[in-house]
Amino acid sequence: MKQRALGSHGLIVSEMGLGCMGMSEFYGAGDEVESIATVHRALELGITLLDTADMYGAGENERLVGRAIRGRRDRVILATKFGNVRRAEDPSFRAIDGSPAYVRAACDASLQRLGVDHIDLYLQHRVDPKTPIEETVGAMAELVKSGKVRYLGLSEAAPQTIRRAHAVHPIAALQTEYSLWSRDVEDEVLPTVRELGIGFVAYSPLGRGFLSGAITRVGDLAPDDFRRSAPRFQGENFAKNLELVAHITQLAQRKGVAPGQLALAWVLARGKDVVPIPGTKHRRFLEENVAAAVVALTAEEMVQIEAIAPKGVAAGERYAPGGMAAVNR
Repeated sequence: MKQRALGSHGLIVSEMGLGCMGMSEFYGAGDEVESIATVHRALELGITLLDTADMYGAGENERLVGRAIRGRRDRVILATKFGNVRRAEDPSFRAIDGSPAYVRAACDASLQRLGVDHIDLYLQHRVDPKTPIEETVGAMAELVKSGKVRYLGLSEAAPQTIRRAHAVHPIAALQTEYSLWSRDVEDEVLPTVRELGIGFVAYSPLGRGFLSGAITRVGDLAPDDFRRSAPRFQGENFAKNLELVAHITQLAQRKGVAPGQLALAWVLARGKDVVPIPGTKHRRFLEENVAAAVVALTAEEMVQIEAIAPKGVAAGERYAPGGMAAVNR
């Protein structure tokens, strides 16, 4: 697999990464044996960037990833995130903390769960409105100086926050949702990170699986799948978004690829500084996603895609109100 630079400070990763969140939570039950086999297969296929976070499974996802990369650490660019606080004894608890003390404690806890001596890319998962970003990034910069972290990143931060953070310490990457049905970053966020020489990590590049065409009714989702409560998967929004997927599927069929591959190829084509991290816990879906890296879209096809999936095409917000309140700040 080809590689791409995340930012202008030396962080090189595979042009597509692997999101590991769903292996532990949010998308129904997982299978640890298959999940670890999926990570191993990703490394065999040339993926180097693995993305996790301390809140996924209240720490369990980091432990799983740590087990999966044991003996393979030198082949991995390991990204994890902090700031979305959860408690193992109370899974429903949610808070956001960017205080310097929490930054230090969270990093040490992640290192222990992952079983590694350093994290390659350490990101603030959500911006804490109670703590000035300068204080949060200042504490993150101390982790770089101590050797616990190599590069710093942010997730779902607003342009002005990105600028303030970057003035304290170079930010290598910004991670934000980006796909054919989530294009709001094109207005201000992408221009900002490109101006500053910051790479862009696109999470949910398949629209939380919707753009793959595999979800045709809410019943396709497990009873505990969080997408059941996501606005885009509900009622009239769901029906309207199915129309978008139908158009994408038609174009993909004409090209001889899967709809999800077309959607991923589009994200890859948005710039050499954009690295999508589609998530999966199954090798067969991983292999389908990786094959999208060799799908070349013509200028005419890009125009056709733009016509069927312009900005704002998706029906419904990305998250429920509580989740939307925590993004772009």
